[in-house]
Amino acid sequence: MGTAERRDAPEVRVAERPAGIPGQVAPERGIPARERGGVANGRQRSAYRPLWVEEPARRRRMADPVRTAAVRAVLVIAVTLVQAMVAFLCTLAGSWLAFPMVISSVAGTVVATWAVVDVWVTRQVWNQRYGVVSEPSSTARQLRRERRAARRRERVARRDQARIARRGGAKRLSHP
Repeated sequence: MGTAERRDAPEVRVAERPAGIPGQVAPERGIPARERGGVANGRQRSAYRPLWVEEPARRRRMADPVRTAAVRAVLVIAVTLVQAMVAFLCTLAGSWLAFPMVISSVAGTVVATWAVVDVWVTRQVWNQRYGVVSEPSSTARQLRRERRAARRRERVARRDQARIARRGGAKRLSHP
């Protein structure tokens, strides 16, 4: 859709725009109207397709504290790389600024390492506090299954005893 077409009908979407007479040639492009989405078999053809298709994310979004630490780390690393480049260029040029820049680059490297460790620690702390999905081990599952079966057997035994007591079977020696 060219700017001339947009100027003609800004409030009309592409799929709703009148196509023109079949066989007519669009002056701005030299394309016949039937190839531009014109009238086909007495009705207008709708050729609307979305520009993109939403897909589910492959990974979950990072937690806010972790994302903040990651952005901080990236900024610190970027500044450290710029400092290292300036130190290198000052050394090549023989400038007096080379020594202070080398010292600041070393300090920046220490800070950048700290920032990366901060991201890792923040992620671990966040996962430990909020994000742990506990999946019981097979041993815990087996113990739970055994306890459930024991409770079920106990319930069945109580139900049988209650039924026998209701029928008055406790007074008889044998059941009919």
